[in-house]
Amino acid sequence: MTFAGIPAEAFDFYDALVADNSRIFWAAHKPDYESHVRSPMLALGAELEEEFGAGHLYRPYRDLRFSRDPTPYKDHQGYFVAARNGLGWYVQVAVTGLMVAGGWYSATPEQLANYRAWVADDEAGRLQGLLEETAAHGLVAGGQRLKTRPRGVAPDHPRLELLRHRTLFVAREWEPQAWMGTPRAVDQVRDQWRAMVPLIDLLAGVVGPWDPRRRG
Repeated sequence: MTFAGIPAEAFDFYDALVADNSRIFWAAHKPDYESHVRSPMLALGAELEEEFGAGHLYRPYRDLRFSRDPTPYKDHQGYFVAARNGLGWYVQVAVTGLMVAGGWYSATPEQLANYRAWVADDEAGRLQGLLEETAAHGLVAGGQRLKTRPRGVAPDHPRLELLRHRTLFVAREWEPQAWMGTPRAVDQVRDQWRAMVPLIDLLAGVVGPWDPRRRG
């Protein structure tokens, strides 16, 4: 499967789906999803597999069991490649454009304790330094954060902002552009994922093993 780019029709498909997120629309336009979204994303993943590993294309259907939002389909398509300890790389197409991301998305209580203990002692500022390096590539830090400080952490702790994090990742998003419809798109994703590698490696070692049954 050769990757030729993410066609403009992928963004058109999601523009229409946002306007009519119904099973009737999906049934009528599923071939468009298969051709313009699913197949290109699988081809993109295949291009990246040798360097980053095999990935997983998320299902387009929303889980409605615990949601007040009745819309049945996701307004984006994501692809994830797992690294160690539950961390990994991510790429997504949506009406808003193409997004890349990577890092620590889901924490167990043990991982969170490991992270905070390590950051509290990180006097050399290794984590902050890696975040600054990724920022130089246009990547912005995000993640779940406490609104206040963690229990037992002093209000003047020099790494308070990092200690507030419950998860931590970096991401970059581009609005739809012509280069996305060309093979150049895989180079853009690959370059961004490579820039995330030192951060992902550090965080994976810091937080330790991940057990999905123990998510906080």
